[in-house]
Amino acid sequence: MQSGSRTLHWIRRALLVLFFIGTVGLLVELVLLEHIESAWQWIPLALLGVGLISGSAVAVRPARVTIRLHQSLMLLFLASGLLGLVLHYRGNVEFELEMYPSMKGLELFWKSLGGATPSLAPMAMAQLGLVGWIQVYRHPALRRGARAEPEEAT
Repeated sequence: MQSGSRTLHWIRRALLVLFFIGTVGLLVELVLLEHIESAWQWIPLALLGVGLISGSAVAVRPARVTIRLHQSLMLLFLASGLLGLVLHYRGNVEFELEMYPSMKGLELFWKSLGGATPSLAPMAMAQLGLVGWIQVYRHPALRRGARAEPEEAT
């Protein structure tokens, strides 16, 4: 393996480890927070569970199909993070308006960002999606007819 290839190999491994640490950590946190009150709240839990399977598949068998599935799932992670941001923010806006019906404008915006539900917390899903996407970006197994060598497995 050439020096540049070896470096990319280790960067991919490090990103995969970061993806697993973040995914497990976020999954445990959401379970401990009992993030299961509505169907919307189950979306990140389901994606994180499937993400562990997908990341494991890429680690064990980095074939074109497993990498493409992982990339697709990472796009869903990104979408989930953005959706969660909107849902958390809207919930906080409703809460603030119930307490202070006359609040509006920039004050409402800032109060809603720092409200009872952490508005920016769902962006952790988007961050994991980006880490997972970058980990498989231009992966050697995506080349037509390429077979990943064991040392290039991730």
